[in-house]
Parts: sequence; C-alpha cells; structure tokens
Amino acid sequence: MIFKPYYYFETGCAAYLFGCGGLGKCAVVDAHESDVDAYLAFAASKGMQITHVIDTHVHADHVSGGAALARKAGAPYCLHESADVALPFEPLQDGQEIDLGNVRVKVLHTPGHTPESVCLLVTDLRRGAEPWFVLTGDTLFVGAVGRPDLPGQARESAAELHHSIREKLLTLPDDVEVYPAHFAGSACGAGMSGKPSSTIAYEKRWNALLAKPEADFVTAVVDVPSKPAEMERILRVNQGRPEHGS
Repeated sequence: MIFKPYYYFETGCAAYLFGCGGLGKCAVVDAHESDVDAYLAFAASKGMQITHVIDTHVHADHVSGGAALARKAGAPYCLHESADVALPFEPLQDGQEIDLGNVRVKVLHTPGHTPESVCLLVTDLRRGAEPWFVLTGDTLFVGAVGRPDLPGQARESAAELHHSIREKLLTLPDDVEVYPAHFAGSACGAGMSGKPSSTIAYEKRWNALLAKPEADFVTAVVDVPSKPAEMERILRVNQGRPEHGS
C-alpha cells in the first residue's frame, strides 16, 4: 500500500492519499482546496490514478477540494447518502466496500459530529485480511471527539456520537491505527492532542471521554467553544450553496 498523509499544521487539519501501487488505484480523503494539484501530481508520480475522492463529512472549518479534485481526476466525489448538499456526489452507504485493487475500504456511517459523517476502515489484502487503519474524520480524534453542535440539537447529536464511537469504532481490533481529520489547532473539537495519529487501544486507555457513560459523555462534549464566524460561510461553500446576497 502507498499511504501519504497531508498535515496542515496552521489549521490542525489532515488529508490522506492511499491506495494500491501495484494496480495503480488510489483514493483521496478530506482533500483541501489548496492542494488539488499536489494530490494529482503525487498520484501520477507513483503510477496511480485517483479513482475515488471522499469527504468524511461536509466540512465547516476549511474549503474542501473534494469536488474540484474529483472533476480534475475524472473520479466520483463521494459523501454519505444522507449528505445535504446542492452539488452532485456519489452516495456512500453504511457497510459498503470500495475496491482500490489490493486495498479495500469499508464505509462506517458514524453520525454525531454531523448526520452524514463516515469513518473509513482500510485493509491491505497483501498484508492480510484484518483491517490496518481507520480514517475517523471528525468522529474520533487523538484524546478527543468531534464537536456535536454544528448541525444544531447538540445534545441529541452528542448521544449519536457516543453510540457511533462505541458501536462502530471501539469494537474494532485494538491494533487498528487511527488517523483523524484533525489534531491540535482545529476548532472542530476540544482537547485534541498535537499527535496526528493513534490506535484503538491507545484511545480506549487514554481518551477519558470514551469511558464515560452516555449522559456524562453528552454533558462533557456539548461544552465547546463558540463556532468561529467563518464556519457558516465555509459550510455553505462546501454544500455548493451560494453566499447570502449573491
């Protein structure tokens, strides 16, 4: 497998390019607008074609490069089927498997941060049949979880987030590596580590939120800073909706 993370330290964001070098197929997850050409160039340098462009959710903290990258690569732009956007996309379903040659990606619908949030469980068949890592988007961070207040109804979303993490992520093998969409410096959660990756076992041991019963978890995670003013504008851009007054 070829795996390349892109870390944006100024904003605490991460994007990922990964796939099968042997069969020349790869995906880009949570692409940033500023690096569309860089993703294409790296894939070409490894003899790979970008066959899928996936956003783990509709981002509210940065302008996504997902739709633009998909157009340039001639690949589908993928979001969970429940995504509320005004631009064309290929709908993903819970449990769906994406074929990237010897690399397989299983879609896990994990609502909570947003209703359409997904995590992506990745297996390299040349390594073995067990999953290797999971891209957790804004559902689970190193030492923290995603904020549940962006869609509104924060307490209800926080309860969904608790269920998603416990039922979809903490049931994975302990040695599965965790690669989230953010680390310290992002406004998409509180208390994130500056370390950009982890494992399921490490989060079970050291992420204090994950040991809390649902009621305590909800109380803890709804206590987040106010939304940055830019979030509303960025969200509209990523939904493909025009600016107010335009």
